[in-house]
Amino acid sequence: MALKITKELIESVEGLILNKKDAALNDFFAETHHADIAEVLDELSFEDAIYIIRLLDSETTADVLMDVDEDVREKIFERLSSKEIAEEIEELDTDDAADVIAELPEERKQEVIQNIEDKEHAKEIVELLRYHEDTAGGLMAKELVKVNENWNVLTCVKEMRQQAEEVTRVHSIYVVDNDGKLKGRLSLKDLLMASTRSKIADVYIPKVDFVNVHDRAEDVANVMRKYDLEAIPVVDELGVLVGRITIDDIVDVIKEEADKDYQLAAGITQDVEASDSIIQLTKARLPWLFLGLIGGIGAFLIMGEFEHTFKEHAFLFFFTPLIAAMAGNVGVQSSAIIVQGLANDDVKGSIKNRLVKEMLLALLNGIVLAIFLFLFVFAYEKDFMKALAISTSLIIVIVVAGLIGTFIPLFLDKRGIDPAIATGPFITTSNDIFGILIYFLIAQLILGV
Repeated sequence: MALKITKELIESVEGLILNKKDAALNDFFAETHHADIAEVLDELSFEDAIYIIRLLDSETTADVLMDVDEDVREKIFERLSSKEIAEEIEELDTDDAADVIAELPEERKQEVIQNIEDKEHAKEIVELLRYHEDTAGGLMAKELVKVNENWNVLTCVKEMRQQAEEVTRVHSIYVVDNDGKLKGRLSLKDLLMASTRSKIADVYIPKVDFVNVHDRAEDVANVMRKYDLEAIPVVDELGVLVGRITIDDIVDVIKEEADKDYQLAAGITQDVEASDSIIQLTKARLPWLFLGLIGGIGAFLIMGEFEHTFKEHAFLFFFTPLIAAMAGNVGVQSSAIIVQGLANDDVKGSIKNRLVKEMLLALLNGIVLAIFLFLFVFAYEKDFMKALAISTSLIIVIVVAGLIGTFIPLFLDKRGIDPAIATGPFITTSNDIFGILIYFLIAQLILGV
């Protein structure tokens, strides 16, 4: 059962800390999940958080440190010695340990690694630190269960027992040859059903999904999502099994990618949080706001070119916001669907076919909306040509906006640029400008201005 973090709970913990009720605190946290403890620490003052960290046992502290806010973790590490940090890191799996060490300053990083007593653990952490954090190598953990294809079942079980002591959760059993190359996976059911003298080569499953150490984290997430995997093995360029990636790490990747895409769609160019400084938030927001300003100036200049049209048909001015809003909305809808499809690897076929489909869809939507708008304008103005000009403009604007919203993310994706950038102010601003230009050109043509 999840712990509900309330003001009363935090005040109760603060009271126990104030009165040095260590036994009561230990009893409370002994029954609490490390993720809930981390949430409690985020709500406490820094001094109280440090008090709790020093009170907990190393295994619990290590798990808690992985879940606390990054800023809180950084401050905690500043108060702990390199030896104390090393003691906590020894309780973590290699992938989590590498993530924590990567956050430390370079000089402190070396000190912590040198203070890790388990030299094999330290060696594996150093190996993981060589990989970029956004690759399979940067995500993987070294802890796994692997067996040799030449072993018999009895030897296999004995070796698995020893390996399992170092693995928090055994998702899969991987089979390798004498050179350590991944050959397949072993079903626990098949292992239990086989004779103790049977060779693993006779019972393992050769079909196994895997990724390379240099594969992008996003690609790994797509593979695991597609095949509903809880874990996936990682091999190097020679096909040697070097680690595994578990679903908890992929959930973090998916969340980070979603946050990044959401910020791009909102016109924020850098990865920021609400707690960041005003300067950092300004740097992240200003570029797209500036683009919006340029777009507004562009719309102003276009409308200035049609000043004579305004003088003869002033009513056109009052429908300008409607046309611009419809263009922006349709463009964002179209681009959002394409970006989502690209992220899930669901967009198939040529760009031409996708554009034709979007054109037909936009045309249908445009006709339905234009009929409603035509009836409204005709009833309001009692002028058939005015109603025809505005409703016809709306149809063409919607079709063009849909095509732009579809083409731009596909084009960006082909060029290796994150297509999520096309779902925000970029699409809205460009479609506003094109929408207004098309609106007045069509109105001029139909009304004969």
